[in-house]
Amino acid sequence: MSLNIVLFEPEIPQNTGNIARTCAATGSNLHLIKPLGFSVKDKYLKRAGLDYWDLVNITYYDDFQDFIKKTGDEIIFIATTKESRIYTDVNYTDNCYIIFGKETAGLPEYIHQHFINTRIKIPMIENEHARSLNLANSVNIVMYEALRQLSFPNLV
Repeated sequence: MSLNIVLFEPEIPQNTGNIARTCAATGSNLHLIKPLGFSVKDKYLKRAGLDYWDLVNITYYDDFQDFIKKTGDEIIFIATTKESRIYTDVNYTDNCYIIFGKETAGLPEYIHQHFINTRIKIPMIENEHARSLNLANSVNIVMYEALRQLSFPNLV
């Protein structure tokens, strides 16, 4: 059993490093859709992931179409601020995918339209200055809810 965390065009190496570390610690798979806003040799990426890089299963995709072509018909959720359904109100399944958008722009409209029925959000106050949470924090919030629903598979 495992989860699949997908980052669409991530821009900040520290976020991706922290997410990779959490994926390694939970046995979740990490999927990175290019272009990336950093080099995978970036010192900040490596520092944030510490010595966990050998423990995480990472798959890279050239673009979103490449991701769809290779993952096919899987259950895919997208995390967004543009939804009313809260992340705790859906049923996560073994091997499902959860997509998170890039830090500065989220996900493009064509991805929203493609997954309009599986969009989820983390609730926040309504405030023009508090637009979103940090990407790594958002991934951890949703990931641990999905793992909780799956009875924390393979975790002690």
